[in-house]
Parts: sequence; structure tokens; C-alpha cells
Amino acid sequence: MKLRFVFAGILAIALLIPEAAVAVNVKKERATVIIETLAVKGRAAKTGYDRSSFSHWRDPDRNGCDARNDTLRRDLTNLVIKSDSNGCKVLGGVLADPYSGKDINFVFGASLIDIDHVVALSNAWQTGAFQFTDEIRLKFANDPLNLLAVSASLNRQKGDGDAATWLPPTKSYRCQYVARQIAVKKKYGLWLTKPEKVEMLNLLAKCPNQEIPT
Repeated sequence: MKLRFVFAGILAIALLIPEAAVAVNVKKERATVIIETLAVKGRAAKTGYDRSSFSHWRDPDRNGCDARNDTLRRDLTNLVIKSDSNGCKVLGGVLADPYSGKDINFVFGASLIDIDHVVALSNAWQTGAFQFTDEIRLKFANDPLNLLAVSASLNRQKGDGDAATWLPPTKSYRCQYVARQIAVKKKYGLWLTKPEKVEMLNLLAKCPNQEIPT
């Protein structure tokens, strides 16, 4: 009898743990398959959201470089690296911007380039991240899967929009863009809104073999 009560107690606790309490590994698969595994709900309230709740530009992979410079080193070519920064700090380079389709020069301190959270922090908060631990928020905010070097002006135009309200002007990149959003939402257990899913499916109908990045 006691064992039954213990089991019932454990089950009750498990049911109270948020679905998005941990990040899971994502595997290569078509975006049209993965999108059907995501929950669809309305946006939660923005109450309590603060950008500082997501501690970003940290070094969670402990490679000695913060996530911002890791992203710049990954996405830029013709890199200029600060000599006394252990190969980390990017001072210059060229970005083939996926959002605008243009080449943009990066100059440290006077840049036209931002690091975009592909699933915006505010959007994440309203689709499940409000229930994350601080540790998972830090991981989310610094995850290379959710970070792209892009045009600063287009990043600011996007704001916290989802696929239903904002898409990159470069139409040839849109399938890859929503596939990355789907991958991020799968990894962190975030949900989609109905208009967001409709727009994603409309796009993916044009590229049904598009795989999610991992």
C-alpha cells in the first residue's frame, strides 16, 4: 500500500515538471515531419519577461570564447582576429547575410551586423520559456542552433516576430529559416501558435524535403 502511495506521489511530481524543463537533442529530419510533433497553443502572457532573464553572450561550451564571437567566427569570412584574444575576438570580416542576400562588412565597434536569436527571446518566453530554469535559459540564449549573424537593420525590423509576422526578405532563404525555428522549438519543447504553424506549412509546401539543422 505504501509503495502505491509513493508511486502516485512520484507520478504527481513528474506531471508538474514543465514539458520544456530540459533541452533535447534533435536529429536530421524533414521539417514537415518535426513540425507535426510540436504543440500548438496561443501565446502566453508576456508578464514577467525581461531580456536579462536570458543570460546571453556567455561561454556555455567552455571553449574560451563567448557565444557572440563564436557566431561571428562561424558565419563570417575574411576574419580579422584580435591578436591577444586567444583566437576569439573578431575585429573584422565579411558576412554573406542570409536575410538580405547581400555582403556586409563587419567592423568591431561600428558594425552593421547583429547576432539574431532565430527564435526571439520574447517569443520563446511566450511559447514556453517562462517555465525554464535559469540554466536552460542561458543555454537557449547561447545555443549556436538559435544564433545567426545577420543584417542589424533586418534583425531590428524582425523584433520578436514569429514566422506569421516576419520572414527574411530573401525568399530563397525562408525554408531554411523556418526549418531552423522548428529545430529550436523542438529542442527546447516550445510550442507554435496556430498562425505561425500555418505560415510555416505554407512555406514548407514549396520545399518539402527541407531538413532541420542540428
